[in-house]
This record gives sequence, C-alpha cells and structure tokens, in this order.
Amino acid sequence: MVRPRTPLVEVIRERIGLTGTKHGCESGACGACTIVLDGRPVLSCITLAVDCDGKQVRTVEDLADSDKLSKVQEAFLDQGAVQCGYCTPGMLMSVTALLERNPTPTHAEIRKALEGNLCRCTGYNSIFDAVRQAAGEDVKPVFQ
Repeated sequence: MVRPRTPLVEVIRERIGLTGTKHGCESGACGACTIVLDGRPVLSCITLAVDCDGKQVRTVEDLADSDKLSKVQEAFLDQGAVQCGYCTPGMLMSVTALLERNPTPTHAEIRKALEGNLCRCTGYNSIFDAVRQAAGEDVKPVFQ
C-alpha cells in the first residue's frame, strides 16, 4: 500500500530497495531520479507512485544483463562519462530511452534528450561522446 502523495523515487529506493535511482533536487530540476516509465524518461521525484500502477517502470538496475553491462553503460565507461556518479543513473536512463526510440540521434536530439539531466563533474562532452558511441558512431573509447 502506498500513500497517495508518495513520490515514485521513494518507493523505488526505500520500499523496493533499488538504490541506483538517486534522490537529487526533489523538485524535477536535476534529473538524477530519471527512470523509464512505459518507454519514456520520467522524473521519479515528481511522479506519484499511485499513478504508476500497472505501468512498466525501469530503473538503472534493469540495464545490465547479469554481469554484462548494456551498450550505454559500456559507452559511459569507455568515454569516462562518469565521475562522482551521482547523475549517471539518470543520464543512463534518459539515453537508453532515447536510443530505444531513435537509434541514430542527431546532436540536437541528444542535447534535447539530456536537457533535464545535470552533471556538475564531467561536463557534457564525454557524455555526448558516450551517447554517440552507444549509437554506433565511430567514436574511439578514451578508456578501455
């Protein structure tokens, strides 16, 4: 049972125990809490859990297949697109949703997809390179 005003991020982290989704600003401004809801990236800190009944909720824990990282996760590591890692789960979910609906996004489409995700550590060049690598562009890994 979930109270009517309980945000989805609280249910994911505290009741289900999937702590990859981060509490950030708690106002929908930073994107750290991004999850994929029925194929669309959603800010779980401003989404009520009761509104998600019967919908498919995917978190960052859903991306890897056992020990095999997703191509998006691999690309983020290859490009050094993670530093403190706090924003990374939200970035990964936004990029996963983007590439699932548009496997070959333009730079503008990548920018649009990530406009709600803030990173204060890496800057965005390595993140854009990671998205381009995951999309199959000829981007050489920085780290291997």
